[in-house]
Amino acid sequence: MSKPIKRVLLTNDDGWRGPGFKVLEDIAREIAEEVWLVSPDLDQSGVSMSISVHHPLRVHQFEERRFSVSGTPSDCILLGVAELLPEKPDLILSGVNRGANISDSVAYSGTIGGALTGTLLGIPAIALSQAYHSTSPVHWETSRQYGAQLVRELLETGWPEDCAMNINFPARAPEDVRGMAICRPQRGSIGGVKIERREDTRGVPYYWLGFKRQSERIIGRETDVGALRDGLIALSPVRFERGIADSWHIDTDQLSDRLGINTGDRDDAPKNEPSIDH
Repeated sequence: MSKPIKRVLLTNDDGWRGPGFKVLEDIAREIAEEVWLVSPDLDQSGVSMSISVHHPLRVHQFEERRFSVSGTPSDCILLGVAELLPEKPDLILSGVNRGANISDSVAYSGTIGGALTGTLLGIPAIALSQAYHSTSPVHWETSRQYGAQLVRELLETGWPEDCAMNINFPARAPEDVRGMAICRPQRGSIGGVKIERREDTRGVPYYWLGFKRQSERIIGRETDVGALRDGLIALSPVRFERGIADSWHIDTDQLSDRLGINTGDRDDAPKNEPSIDH
């Protein structure tokens, strides 16, 4: 058995009362000497990597090394690393999410957003999610049984530093899991936008947003959807950087000419840094 790591920081997007957070704590206590919990006080599903810049954050410490935050998973990671923990954690675990974070939902997931925020801070980070079927109980025992050893193996093997690892456990009992697959998110599970319009007691409209799903269109074990469908644990390294400069090209000099831009001697051009809105 590999040596336990010193300190791990936990967060999620279902809120600190979520049943998956207890599973994550059980996983963390098998692999770490110190387990710190910094989690949203309310459900923050769908917030991706957003942070709170328009209102202050309230922090409540309810036990030793356990905090709730009136913010997003990314808020929790930033506060935990920069303020609440005595030292930088060796690992960040986010989850265990109730429901898979796969396909198009990867871009919206607060669970993955928390892990990616850790990656930005230079800390290895893993997001964990438990798939389930709406007609059956959630198989939390699957992520609990395989989670700790899988995290150990990933830490031993390593993965690219600019990636967070996204783990999805299939909606099956532990004994029915058929293996693992390295996957990629696949666009195409969102079939449209679902909007439900309602009115409050004063007749003012408000709206609930959602997606129309069509995950049956995604096939193949190389996709996270296909792997889970076949009973496999899906491993997907994900990056916060979504640029495609390595796979897309256009002649920028020619484009500049068409726009009437005099490129001239670029070495003499002013080197002003772009303004970044914090």
